[in-house]
Order: sequence, then structure tokens, then C-alpha cells
Amino acid sequence: MLKIILPLISLALISKMNSGKFNTQIVLALLTLLSMQMMTKPVHMFNAAMFSDPLSAPLVTLSLWITMLMIMASFKLIQNSNSKFTFMTTVLSLCTILLLTFWASSFLSFYLFFEASLIPTAILILVWGYQPERLQASFYLMLYTVFASLPLLLSIMLIKTSNNHLSLLAAPMQPPSILTYELWWVITILAFMAKMPIYGVHLWLPKAHVEAPVSGSMVLAGILLKLGGYGLLRFSYSFQHINMKLTHLFLPMTLLGAFMASVICIRQSDLKSLIAYSSVSHMGLMTAGIMTNNSWAWQGALMMMIAHGLSSSGLFAVANMTYEATHTRSIFLTKGMLNIFPSMTMLWFLLSAANMAAPPSINLMSEIMLMTGILNISLVSAPLLIIIAFMGGAYTLHLYTASQHGNPPSFMNPMYQPIPRNTHAIFLHVLPVFMLILCPETVSNWAT
Repeated sequence: MLKIILPLISLALISKMNSGKFNTQIVLALLTLLSMQMMTKPVHMFNAAMFSDPLSAPLVTLSLWITMLMIMASFKLIQNSNSKFTFMTTVLSLCTILLLTFWASSFLSFYLFFEASLIPTAILILVWGYQPERLQASFYLMLYTVFASLPLLLSIMLIKTSNNHLSLLAAPMQPPSILTYELWWVITILAFMAKMPIYGVHLWLPKAHVEAPVSGSMVLAGILLKLGGYGLLRFSYSFQHINMKLTHLFLPMTLLGAFMASVICIRQSDLKSLIAYSSVSHMGLMTAGIMTNNSWAWQGALMMMIAHGLSSSGLFAVANMTYEATHTRSIFLTKGMLNIFPSMTMLWFLLSAANMAAPPSINLMSEIMLMTGILNISLVSAPLLIIIAFMGGAYTLHLYTASQHGNPPSFMNPMYQPIPRNTHAIFLHVLPVFMLILCPETVSNWAT
């Protein structure tokens, strides 16, 4: 653990050097390779407070990988900013907090790091956001996530009372007997529902994405939304007997939410807002899979966290690349990119294909596993799942065709050339999405 944490903390000082950005990316790439060793191990205890297992190890690797790509994609922002050191410190501290969250071995330490991740995220939006509305976006972020998390703290205290410990490794656990089990479970998982988020507690996400810089959008889509899925999987594993009782309550709610988010996607005119709502749709499907209490669906949920983290983060990076060329995020004004940037269009196509779960992306396998798990519990969900899959393809094709085809706008500089570093960052999103299909067990080896 210290092999990864200590270099990560010291990277902020390296960033003060003239070639700091380059050195930081090399170190993060090496740390990612080091963290991949843990993906092949079963439960590994670092100490009494930290552990790694096949659920947390892929998410740790994803966190380090996305952090490296965030810094690569933020090259223009860092270059034009006087606060490079502050930016690097914020990004690296956020990465450290995320790793500690995934490694935490008790409910309480998980909760503390879970909440602490909000602070660097809010700083990224407030300091490096684009418009004055970033104040409202950060307020929504704090309001939804903090207020939804307060019942979770109370719930953790009740778990301690009924079990005399808070270890994540001791499963199954006895629920507290103060409230009815069903009501207690609903208020406990509300924090994770708001963090992912599912439809109904999602309003903070589009606002945060639209106002955040590219690094903020990438870390939100790539890692922070996965905290909700990770927490829900951990709690569901510890309290499977209660989760099973509420499956038929949450299943229609989450699937209808995924459908509603897909419909909203179709009528979006902002590139980042459309990608944000597509995340709400994907997270709704993932939540439905987790609530089935099916090990096949749980493996699919973990795989979707990795797949969506890479494809959605890549879409935000390529949308930012388009914004730097056109200075607008409007789908109506962003036309004809194929005529001007054919290489960027190829990246748009690959990421769009991954987002709609086209083969041979890891997204396809994750959706098949999730849908299989859901249909195993409820065959009635089949029509809704078919519509969600169709709508996913519809809004992604709308995003791709509207931005890449047509006549280029007259206000655009035809001589603009994309920064190669940005292109490399987007390609490094695409590569694992399509290569992981060769060894999917590395990111779905949990709950077997």
C-alpha cells in the first residue's frame, strides 16, 4: 500500500519542476502497473485498517489510470494557469483519498474517506470551472451528497451497536433492530443512490459536469460515481438477506429511471450534459443489477464500473477537445468535425461505440451480464431492458452524427490542430475498453 501512497503524495512536489507534468505522468503510469499486481490476488490485508480484494483492486487501478489521463487532458489548462502546483496538489490529493476509500476495511473509515472526496472535487469545480454558475453546481453537489450521506453515518453507528464491530470483511452482518429492516436499508443505501446517481437524485450531476473543467468531468465520470456503486456492492454483500427483500421495490424504480434518463438524453443540446445524462442511465441499469442479489449481475456491475469509467471519461475528454476547437458545446453549432479533424472523429466513433455497448467492447459483456442477472429475477423487465438498450444506441448515435457530420461552422478556424497530448490521452481511454475483452476475468473476479 505504501509503495503506491507515498510516491503519490510526493508527486505534488515533483510537479513544481519544469518537466513536472511529464514526470508525474510517468510515475502514475508505473504506479498503475504496480497496482495491477493486486488484481490477481484474493483478499490481501495491508494492515488492520486497509485491505485489497478483487472488488477494490480494479477500481484502484482505474483511479490511478484516470488520474494520469486527467493530467494529460488538462495540459492547456495547466499551461495557461498560474496555479499549476495547486491544481496538481488537488488532483493528487483526490486520487489518494479515492485509493484510501477503496482500501478501507471498516464501515467508518470508508464513510470518512467517502465524504472527504467531496472537498477536492468541489475545489476543482469552484476554482477551475468555466462560468459563474459553478457556484450553484458545487452547491448542488454538496447538498445532494452530504444530506443523503447523513443517514448513512447514523446507520453505521447502529451497525456497530448490533454487531460490536464495523469490519467490511465479516459478512453476513446482523442489521440493527431499532427500525424495521426495510426502512433502515432504504435510508442506508440512499447515500450511494445519490452518489452514483440514479434518476430522482441526479440533478447535481449534469450541473457539476457542465461547469467543471475537463479534469473535474473526467474524475466525476471515471471514479467518483463508482464510489456509489462500490459502497452499494459492499453493503449488499454484508446484508444480502435484507437486500433480497427489497429487490422488487428497487428493480422497477431503477429501470424506469434509466429509461427516463435515456429519453432526456435525446433532447439535450449540450455535449457534456448529454454525456452526463447517459451516465445516469448506465448507473440506473447497474443499480438494478446490484439489487438483484445475483453474483452474475454483481460481476457485471463491477465490469460496468470499469467500462463506463473509461468510456465516459474518454467522451468528456474528446468533448473538451472539440470545445477547444469550436469554443462551444452546443450540438447545433458543433458540426462537420469529420471534414476538419478526421483523426478526432475516429476517437469519437470508438468511444461512442463503447458507450452504446457495441462489440468487442467490455461494455457489451457488462450489459449482457447485468441483463442476465436482472432477467433471472424478473422476466417482466425484458421489454424495459430492450427499450433501454435501444435508447442507449439512439442517443449515442445522435451525439456522434450531430457533431461529426454536416457542414463545418463558418466561425471555426480550419487551421486549428488538436494538441497531440490530448489525442494520446483519449487513445489511452479507448485501448483498455477494447483490450479488456480478451481477459475480462481481471475486472470481474469478485463474488464468484
